[in-house]
Amino acid sequence: MSRETQSTPRERTALPPFHLVRAGVSAVERVSPSFARITFAGPGLADFGTPGATFDQRIKLVFPPDSGVLPELSGAGHDWYRAWLEVPEAERGSMRTYSIRELRAAGGGTEVVVDFVLHLEPGLTGPASRWADRAAVGDELILIGPRRGRSDGGGVEWDPGSADEVLLAGDETAAPAIARILEDAAETLRGAAYIEVPEAADRLPISAPAGVAVHWLVRGAAPHGSALLPAISAALGASTGDGEAEPTASAAAVSDAADPAQLLWETPQYSGSGEEIAAASAPHAGGYFWIAGESGVVTTLRRHLVKTLGIDRSRVAFMGYWRRGVAMRG
Repeated sequence: MSRETQSTPRERTALPPFHLVRAGVSAVERVSPSFARITFAGPGLADFGTPGATFDQRIKLVFPPDSGVLPELSGAGHDWYRAWLEVPEAERGSMRTYSIRELRAAGGGTEVVVDFVLHLEPGLTGPASRWADRAAVGDELILIGPRRGRSDGGGVEWDPGSADEVLLAGDETAAPAIARILEDAAETLRGAAYIEVPEAADRLPISAPAGVAVHWLVRGAAPHGSALLPAISAALGASTGDGEAEPTASAAAVSDAADPAQLLWETPQYSGSGEEIAAASAPHAGGYFWIAGESGVVTTLRRHLVKTLGIDRSRVAFMGYWRRGVAMRG
């Protein structure tokens, strides 16, 4: 890619923090039974993303409607979301949120790699999984993500600060973000990552720092959280002596039923419930906890870590990436 296609730092500051790009599929790889790894390329990606500091960066993908024709959103600028909503529903397609598995910026070009969970279970397959299952080189999507050189686009929650140890946990939908976090993290990072997947063959390579132990947990046909919840409980201690039992997958289903329209989203800087976040002063104050995946499981882990184990809210990020039985809009 020539330098003429890339904007200068001064030009970037005058542009919206989000970059909206129509990009083509350049490679498709079935890396495991549950994951399709799809690479996007194109000249519009020259200023897309933050290579080397991607972490858990969220991006939006727009999938074509039944007609196969993507909506025209070029020139939408800051109002890209409103512009998309103004497209007739039958023509706008579907928008979903994903994490970047890898951002390759070398040789003058940029490639964006996304790992799609195929959701092989009946009732869990949506437009993104269906698209990924039959994606081919030459197909196109619209990608919306941060503009390179800008720090005001948001979408990154990973913020361990000076924590002396970290714990990351999630299901298969969080696996790409966990992998990217660990591969972008400093080599001095210490801690553990717990990733629950449907099958043993879904355990994919991660180049984690030497001080981070990566634990792959296979749940098989059991409910989401069946392997993850007891593993986290065992790692941190099942009880504080007040008689509360360790979390279970059935508890996740109950805790998730309160508000089916709301995903749990709480970070050290933000609380979706409006809860006040004070400075850390409780047990595990020197650690940092990043939890993501199915919202019911995340809700149960939040209760266990904060309410039962007394981990300070200012040291945790709990993010519901999806909710079983609910089709997420974007």
